[in-house]
Amino acid sequence: MSKKEKKRILIVEDESDLRKTLKYNFKEQGYKVNTAADGPTGLEKARAKNPDLIILDLMLPGMDGLSLVRALRQESDTPVLMLTARSSEMDKIIGLESGADDYLTKPFSLGELLARVRALLRRSDRMAVRNVLASGGVELDLISRRAQIQGRPLELSPKEFNLLAELMRHERAVLSRDLLLNRVWGYDYMGDTRTVDVHVRWLREKIEADPAHPTLIQTVRGVGYRFDSGSPDLDQQDDEE
Repeated sequence: MSKKEKKRILIVEDESDLRKTLKYNFKEQGYKVNTAADGPTGLEKARAKNPDLIILDLMLPGMDGLSLVRALRQESDTPVLMLTARSSEMDKIIGLESGADDYLTKPFSLGELLARVRALLRRSDRMAVRNVLASGGVELDLISRRAQIQGRPLELSPKEFNLLAELMRHERAVLSRDLLLNRVWGYDYMGDTRTVDVHVRWLREKIEADPAHPTLIQTVRGVGYRFDSGSPDLDQQDDEE
């Protein structure tokens, strides 16, 4: 990272020893690191320091991690990796639906944490410089909001465009209906998840070779949907309070 500007990581963790250990190791890896020991301070520093990534404990004094990430998502798309001692599938789903980008259960290895952080930062870098999403013959220009499929214009409604963009941004990730409803329609939307199903059906009719047997927008039974084109995955100043 010597020739590039150092990435800034904010660690919000109330366990002092773990917070200090993570701070030391990330600094050794060449990152700038800020830390916070409670939720309100974490939110304040997220706004003031503009970190490239946030490592966030679920259980925090003052404001829990779920509330903090929800507040962040009202104003920022900064990648969030959530840490928790809870390992149930429902806890993971709740964390991801609140706006976290990844989830790691304690205890974890430092190597795995570093790998996940690097992957999230790579993905974030590509998103920052890319105004066009292209996969599986589908191309979305996020600035002009024009869509193409196999080079031909694709007519999409605003909600269809936003839904497809959300799925393509997180290619291969399974996004629940509730998560898609929140991110595309907004937290104050009063409808239900059947709205997502209807719009997915309309999208399939426009982009799938055989809408009855979709290959791009896949249903994950009991959870939600994922976009998968089948192409190779490319992701594979300090303070202390």
